[in-house]
Amino acid sequence: MKQLARRITGTSKKSFGMYARAAASGRDDLIHMELGKPFADTPQHIKDATIAAIQAGKVHYSDLPGILPLREAAAAKLARQNGMDVSPDQIVVTNGLTHGSYAALMAFIDDGDEVILLEPYYPQHIGKIELAGGIAVPVPLDAARDYAIDAARIEASVTPRTKMIVLINPCNPTGRVYSRAELLALADIAIRHDLIVVSDEVYEEIVYDEAQHISIAALPGMAERTVTLFAFTKSYAMDGWRIGYLAAPKAAIGAILKITANDVTHVNTFIQEGALAALGGDPALLAELIADDREKRDRVVTRLNQISGVTCPWPQGTIYAFPDISQLGLSAQTLAERLMDEAGVVVEAGSFYGPAGEGRLRFCFGALSLDDIDRAMDRVAGFIRQLG
Repeated sequence: MKQLARRITGTSKKSFGMYARAAASGRDDLIHMELGKPFADTPQHIKDATIAAIQAGKVHYSDLPGILPLREAAAAKLARQNGMDVSPDQIVVTNGLTHGSYAALMAFIDDGDEVILLEPYYPQHIGKIELAGGIAVPVPLDAARDYAIDAARIEASVTPRTKMIVLINPCNPTGRVYSRAELLALADIAIRHDLIVVSDEVYEEIVYDEAQHISIAALPGMAERTVTLFAFTKSYAMDGWRIGYLAAPKAAIGAILKITANDVTHVNTFIQEGALAALGGDPALLAELIADDREKRDRVVTRLNQISGVTCPWPQGTIYAFPDISQLGLSAQTLAERLMDEAGVVVEAGSFYGPAGEGRLRFCFGALSLDDIDRAMDRVAGFIRQLG
């Protein structure tokens, strides 16, 4: 066989962290809190709309950017909820948010372009940056400041080769929901240095207490330089459906469609009808799903803070807790492996998200029932108790 392409051989190997280790173990007694998937089933009205679309014969090719009714509904939602003034022709329906971020990076990044990631980062972004020929530049945020956006650190990392900043808000893994002041500081850097921002907002609906999600594209001067990524994955428990959408400046849509039309042609036609039903559904149902996540967050964070040597901040959003375990004297990866091997609970090491995550673990509370959360926390507490 001929030599593989350098985009494969010369880039980082994709890692699935503790998920891959757990899968390789073959154990069926593990409690899984490592993978960011919803516990809830997809709401019935979404399933019904999809089944009806199949029965109605909506099984053929459709519009490359996505069916018009879905793009119209997404544009209306963005205006109503996100303060974004976009037309349906500025929206592309994607095969999940992962596909949207890949398309955005491939459309904008040339060989040698630098892309700033706020660390702790989402590791999948690194692989896509490298496949596009770019160079990932992690900027570590300070755990002591609750991983707040640090404009000075970010600006110090800008070079003549910097082209883009990737933002995750609400943030996986830290659970931060960035304030308007933080986002304005980041926007100021992007505007002054003429940078593109790709904003991953998959957890936009899942916010708690007084936190408020703000789309950076809605801030002054940012609409023309931001690609915003959304998905139905977490909020509507549609992770296996693989459907999302992006909103971008009109000047960028042609480039993005050149990528999506070549890699998927367009997203599955009848599944788009399910996504349309999700956007048009009863808001009370979405509120119920988020209330369930809030109850699970409260249970996990309370239980973690009762363990000697562990301190856990209250996540403002997402489905993750990110406790500080540095007082226990073990690296994050070592502790994660021992929790799996000896306690049967799978969580992710904070260091999986970059060195700034060392001393932390990521617990996905959204993936379990309350009963399974209690079982997991009993195991974790018992294991850590015997460490002392």
